[in-house]
Amino acid sequence: MRKRTLSAATSLAVLFSSAALVAGTAGQAAADSSTAIPLSSVGDMVVDGVHRKIFISDPYLGKVVATDYAGRVLSTVTGLPGVTGLALSADAGSLYAAVPGADAVVALDAATVTERARYATGEGTDPQYVAPAGGRIWFGYGTNEDGDIGSIDASGEQPVVTLGQDAEINYSGAPRLVASPTDPNAIAAVSSYYHWFRIGAYDVSTGTAVRTARSPESLSGSGGMVSDLAYTPDGSKLITATAGNRHRVWQTSDLTEAGAYASEFHGAAVAVAPDGTVAAGSDAWYAPDVFVYRPGETKAVRQYDFPGTGSSSGGDSLAPSALAWEPGGSRLFAVTTASGGSTRLHVLDQPTKSVPTVTVKVPASGTVLKAVTVSGTIGATLGLPAGTPVTATRYDAEFPQGKALGTKKLGAYGSFSFTDTPTAAGNVTYRVTYAGDATHVGASGTALVKVAPFKSALTLDQNRRTVNYGTNVTYTATLGWSYRNRVVEIWADPYGKDPKRLLKRGTVNSAGKLSVTMKMTRDTWVTADFAGDTRSGRAHTGSTVYTRAGLTTALSRHYKWSKIGSIWYQTYHQTADPLVTAWNNPYPGRRTKVELQVWYSGAWRSGGEDYVPLNSGGMAYIAFDGDGAAGVRARVRTAYVDGTSGDDVNTSVYGAWKYFNFTR
Repeated sequence: MRKRTLSAATSLAVLFSSAALVAGTAGQAAADSSTAIPLSSVGDMVVDGVHRKIFISDPYLGKVVATDYAGRVLSTVTGLPGVTGLALSADAGSLYAAVPGADAVVALDAATVTERARYATGEGTDPQYVAPAGGRIWFGYGTNEDGDIGSIDASGEQPVVTLGQDAEINYSGAPRLVASPTDPNAIAAVSSYYHWFRIGAYDVSTGTAVRTARSPESLSGSGGMVSDLAYTPDGSKLITATAGNRHRVWQTSDLTEAGAYASEFHGAAVAVAPDGTVAAGSDAWYAPDVFVYRPGETKAVRQYDFPGTGSSSGGDSLAPSALAWEPGGSRLFAVTTASGGSTRLHVLDQPTKSVPTVTVKVPASGTVLKAVTVSGTIGATLGLPAGTPVTATRYDAEFPQGKALGTKKLGAYGSFSFTDTPTAAGNVTYRVTYAGDATHVGASGTALVKVAPFKSALTLDQNRRTVNYGTNVTYTATLGWSYRNRVVEIWADPYGKDPKRLLKRGTVNSAGKLSVTMKMTRDTWVTADFAGDTRSGRAHTGSTVYTRAGLTTALSRHYKWSKIGSIWYQTYHQTADPLVTAWNNPYPGRRTKVELQVWYSGAWRSGGEDYVPLNSGGMAYIAFDGDGAAGVRARVRTAYVDGTSGDDVNTSVYGAWKYFNFTR
């Protein structure tokens, strides 16, 4: 008999009886998106709310790319070697770009994204950052150890460039510049290189940068390289993105430190929305990249960790100065770079809303029609008060699309608990959903309980019966109580290489019985299977009926019958050769056993035995040499012996003795 494994029905029955707990999921994500953009590096990013464009500079390839808010490229301006800092004019008509490789500031038409003007700043100035204010274009320029501020007056027939506007501070690197959102004649500057930290505020109403405040000398080594600088909406404070696990805040009036926003070590960018919401960005491979702070709060309402798309094991890196709010909107834009060089624009939707985490707990296992307790919590950076409504849904075999369980209310600390009675066995999933509100995105969590069905009783008769070859055997399967399904299958799996086959599939009668008759030709494993239903478990049972091999033995070529004692003998002349014709039901490689015994000294004694191969029809022919055997009495029989006749697909059977003797 070939090797057997658990049938599908048995395997599934085992699965039905096991269970595992599935932890609840976090809050559902808002409609965030990410798009690859054709850049090799990132110098700066500006969002144009009038033309609904995003401008990004690429210093390595010397170009500025304009995309829409979804990241689709609209235009590209090339021929801008090393282009870094970008700034929009107050009317959004012009985009100014600092182009150190050309010692120039280039004005682009923001609508057509074409070059409008190019202002030379002087050989070796290397301008890197720009800010329009006070009717002029201000730019930060210089070397790593000697940075300064310059201006361009483009109001006359010829532009007038003025350098060295504040040589006293001696910025480290070309200073980053930013224009005040409330005072058109105010700008601020900060060191861009790590040698030392300098920050200054200026009044530029006269065409000259008149410093109104600067950082104390005691802060000269504080903060390291500054990757970004931004005003608060009221212009009263400045925020710097520096190293040190924080984005530092400075009073504009005297540039004293006025607090900080927690972030990761390598500060990369900062963006402040018109309502005062702060997005603090960091270059953190293995930690959150963006922290969002609601106005007046010091605990982040939201964190973002950009996934990795390059060859590194860490996440993608937030590019310097690459955070910006959608003007007049609620979205936040971010640009990241991967270790392999790819660049992506991320659109973060509803970043000021807290994302709840819904944790749902259920028992590992349960039983159909017995209540289970569903509990859990909803946690969020902005806590939800007691009484907040949530909805519960059950998913199972009877309700694959879900059955609403009504509204539940949160208790203290965002907890919830309720009971439910599963009406179907199998994997039962409970989902708890919070719809969201003005300060929270919607969220849901799930947990799975494996619900055991009622045990189904299934029997099959005839087990361990032994029958002769060709016997008709009727098998009857009996099914006990079940919920809905009353269909049973009866399968036959004969010993040997033949495949298992379906004998009958049908609905049991009122007594729970289904019968089928089978002609037996081999030992056979017969099984009955019940697939179960939503409350009744699967059932599987089997019955083995052993079938003796088919066998006939005939002796021929005798010339008469003789009776010796009570036994009739077939009598041969010693010149004849008795022929034994044997048959067993055929099977590949099968042999029949032939036994010969001789009467000697008052008893039957062995005269030899052998296993003789059968032909394809199951026949074997054996002749005995009778020469000189006058006076000999003998008997012969054939047999099939399970396991030694060449196979094991039938049960052993021995034929009757055939008696014969020899005369002269």
